[in-house]
Amino acid sequence: VTEKQEQEREKKKSLVKKVGLGKKVTLLRGIAIIIGTIIGAGIFISPKGILKHSGSVGMSLIVWIACGVLSLFGALSYAELGTSIKKSGGHYTYIMETFGPQMAFIRLWVDLIAIRPAAMAVISLAFGQYILEPLFMPCHIPPMAIKLTTAIGITSIMYLNSMSVTWTARIQIVLTCSKLLAIAIIIVPGMYQLFKGETRNFENAFELSNVKLSGMPLAFYSGMYAYAGWFYLNFVTEEVENPERTVPLAICISMAIVTTCYVLTNVAYYTVMSAEELLASDAVAVTFAEKLMGKFSIAVPVFVALSCYGSMNGGTFALSRMFYVASREGQLPEVLSMVHIRRHTPLAAVLILYPMTILQLFVGDIYSLLNFMSFLRWLFIGVVVLGLIYHRYTKPDLPRPFKVPLFIPVVFCLTCFFMVFLSLYSDPVNTGIGFAISLTGIPAYYMFIKFNRRPKWLQRALGWIPLEINETIFCCYCFCPWRQAESPQNKISL
Repeated sequence: VTEKQEQEREKKKSLVKKVGLGKKVTLLRGIAIIIGTIIGAGIFISPKGILKHSGSVGMSLIVWIACGVLSLFGALSYAELGTSIKKSGGHYTYIMETFGPQMAFIRLWVDLIAIRPAAMAVISLAFGQYILEPLFMPCHIPPMAIKLTTAIGITSIMYLNSMSVTWTARIQIVLTCSKLLAIAIIIVPGMYQLFKGETRNFENAFELSNVKLSGMPLAFYSGMYAYAGWFYLNFVTEEVENPERTVPLAICISMAIVTTCYVLTNVAYYTVMSAEELLASDAVAVTFAEKLMGKFSIAVPVFVALSCYGSMNGGTFALSRMFYVASREGQLPEVLSMVHIRRHTPLAAVLILYPMTILQLFVGDIYSLLNFMSFLRWLFIGVVVLGLIYHRYTKPDLPRPFKVPLFIPVVFCLTCFFMVFLSLYSDPVNTGIGFAISLTGIPAYYMFIKFNRRPKWLQRALGWIPLEINETIFCCYCFCPWRQAESPQNKISL
């Protein structure tokens, strides 16, 4: 080894120490990420799906509680995975570790081309709709104004996540507190009315004449969708302080808070509105506020908008880490695993969703896309939890700082697959389209990953992209202990 080579190695080692994603996610920030991502617009706008399919007030409340418990089972399963496999990336990483790169790439492919941009566009549209509503009341809001406001909201989220992990986490805490305040504004007056004796809407709450067993699975499907988001802390495991303690604790506290808030919010709704009034409402929280608070109801759309903004922020923060890890594993262009040398943010991984989200916002049929993609969410989550059960028998000596009883992942896994088969039965056309789109990941895997005779321009696009460190771009390749540090591709241009 020449002296020059030795100096180059020392320079690399010093950069590895300085450049990377720091452990800046504390317990409070982890709770804010989970709660802030789970609680979106749904609890404020349309909880009527569960009431419609469950058939009675009492059964709808039971469904809300049961979905909270099932979501807790899933979250506890992910907590075990997050403490035994200490890598960021969430679903993608766990599927990679259990079922190999091809299955992981299919999950990544579907996320990248359809699910995540569409989901981001939908929640962003809700933000644009409700932030403008107080300005246009009682007039109709122009669709283009909604889309332009939505585009501004998405841009601000991308900028925030690109600039600072610390400020992203701090703003997430503030937005989570605003969500809990909005829910408290609903719960407290509702409970006051309940204690005053307003219980007429709870009479015959368990009337079974309208309950149909065929509708109960659909009610559970709606409820599980409302609780979705408990897995996002697993996307940033490497940035969590003391993950063996923080991940399980943050998940348990968050799910207890969310389940309590959801159930009490629905009880508050029923103290003011009958089941028929709730089913007739397009925005339940707004109707509730109009009946009980008068002019103060104008503040409710603002709280809904802030809730949506928090979901956008938490989702972007978590998902960028999945693309960062996928690039690190060699399944996305390596520029996505570069870290800003001063801000320590995965800049390229944050921005990758931006053009696709904006494109779908203005030209895509987003809601149809979500309809036939929703079943894939539960299919892959079920596969991940199935992998946990598989690891219990194939890797019994794997360190597990947090271990759940086996019946918890088994029950949750069966629930996920049940919802998948229900989708195939209830909506075979849209489900089939979504399944077909997921199958396009197989040829894409061989074209972009396995096939060696790619055109040179494609190899350059998928390979290492050198970035010069100058006055404009302050990016550097992030070295990883599980990849070969001495590879020629891992050289840094200084």
